[in-house]
Amino acid sequence: MYPSLQLKLDRFEELERQLQDPEVLSNSSKLVEVQREYGGLRKVAESVRTFQKMESDLAAAQEFLAEATDDETREYAQAEVAELTIHQTALKAELEDLVTAGDSITRGGLIMEIRAGTGGDEAALFAGDLYNMYSRYIDTQGWKTEIIEIAEGEMGGFKEVVFSVSGEGAYHRLQFESGGHRVQRVPATESQGRIHTSAATVAVLPEVNEVEIEIRDEDLQIDTMRAGGPGGQKVNKTESAVRITHIPTGIVVKCQDEKSQHKNKAQAMRVLRSRMFEEQQKKENDARASARRTLIGSGDRSEKIRTYNFPQARVTDHRINLSIYKLQAFMMGEIDEMINALVEFDRQERLKMVNE
Repeated sequence: MYPSLQLKLDRFEELERQLQDPEVLSNSSKLVEVQREYGGLRKVAESVRTFQKMESDLAAAQEFLAEATDDETREYAQAEVAELTIHQTALKAELEDLVTAGDSITRGGLIMEIRAGTGGDEAALFAGDLYNMYSRYIDTQGWKTEIIEIAEGEMGGFKEVVFSVSGEGAYHRLQFESGGHRVQRVPATESQGRIHTSAATVAVLPEVNEVEIEIRDEDLQIDTMRAGGPGGQKVNKTESAVRITHIPTGIVVKCQDEKSQHKNKAQAMRVLRSRMFEEQQKKENDARASARRTLIGSGDRSEKIRTYNFPQARVTDHRINLSIYKLQAFMMGEIDEMINALVEFDRQERLKMVNE
């Protein structure tokens, strides 16, 4: 049994007790937080409990076999031990998958930020293409999205789009999309047919709760202003936009997509918690200075991770040197092949660390 999984089971059982606590049940915000963490840990807890019961059953069957005094009883006991051993092996493999997945397997939600980089209008169009690609993939998975902040490009696409994704396995599957994405193609505005290179950055932040990241009110500077961009007179006349600065870290978050200042502040706080958690995780990963080349935490926004080459109909992930020659389908959201390869690569590298 892996100690990290036992800790998760212990935490799950603590949350089970909290869900019976009248004080928690009467506090709606606390209840939502507990339920969210409880739901995230359920898969791990159920697998660990099943494995523990299987170990108990197998020990009992082996003891029964050792005490068997006749051939018929011994044959029955041997068959039971053999069957339980097969199940135990399968469960061990399942637990191995859980432990090598790290904390990402227990996180459902995430916040994704896509920003246009170098390339002007073409970069904004590419950022829009990436948003559409992820949106289609998210739809096929049955996950839900919610726009938090959006700034459209002058010729289409987005200068910036920030949105949340919720659903089982969402963060685990999309966590490796963080980094620099580069496109090589002939822009619609190019009259000479020349290939241009543009870029966009993607950040995937795990959605975290107030328990994981505590933010003190005195550490915040909150400014309100009139929302800019599309939205008509009502948007521009009310100071609904919110900008929050976390003074100790210098992290700045703004949100103006909602018409309500209260809702914009709540959305901005969600993003702030996720960005602070990302910074905290990055420091921990750097401190470990692992010799293994795990992908988790390597998604620096300045690091070029992927190239989308339209003339060659090719998409290449530079971290694992994988090229897929189905770019059109990829841009339509068929990205499972790439995601599976990234998840498996990280799993193998983590497994090496666990076994060392």
